[in-house]
Amino acid sequence: MSDSKDKKWYVIRAISGKEKKVKLLLEDEIDRSGLKDYVSQILIPVEKVFQIRNGKKVSKERNYFPGYVLVEANLVGEVPHLIRNTTDVIGFLGAEKGGEPMPLRQNEVNRILGKVDELADTEEEFDIPFMVGESVKVIDGPFNGFSGNIEEVNQEKKKLKVMVKIFGRKTPLDLSYLQVEKES
Repeated sequence: MSDSKDKKWYVIRAISGKEKKVKLLLEDEIDRSGLKDYVSQILIPVEKVFQIRNGKKVSKERNYFPGYVLVEANLVGEVPHLIRNTTDVIGFLGAEKGGEPMPLRQNEVNRILGKVDELADTEEEFDIPFMVGESVKVIDGPFNGFSGNIEEVNQEKKKLKVMVKIFGRKTPLDLSYLQVEKES
């Protein structure tokens, strides 16, 4: 039997966009292998992001650390092997390539977990950090579907000035944070 004192938090690198799938696969695999005593939590830190879609405010979850999954585990026996061989897992975030997985320090864990709680609590927080020069796509209003670059960011009013090419001419648009999304 493993004691929770032996468990540490590790960061698994996953293929970006597959974090939820990795979490589900790991949970199933750990159940099936009877290794629940060794792996207590699998977490994907997410933040709530608000956008306006068709004039309605919608919230969606966005990964806070895309491509990373946190695991609280005691890496003994089969456990590291099982995690590494899960579909879409690239490996552990660790010291050197092929080296031992490096556990997170407790203060890092507290910071991340604190951030997760904090993000879950901040229902109405609109602090979406846009930067000048960033390319965004308009998702609401008459210019829906157009893309452009941010010229100015007004943090207080949560507004952006976006330079969009309309009929071959660059046109500045004043848009709210909620009317655009970052182009990936």
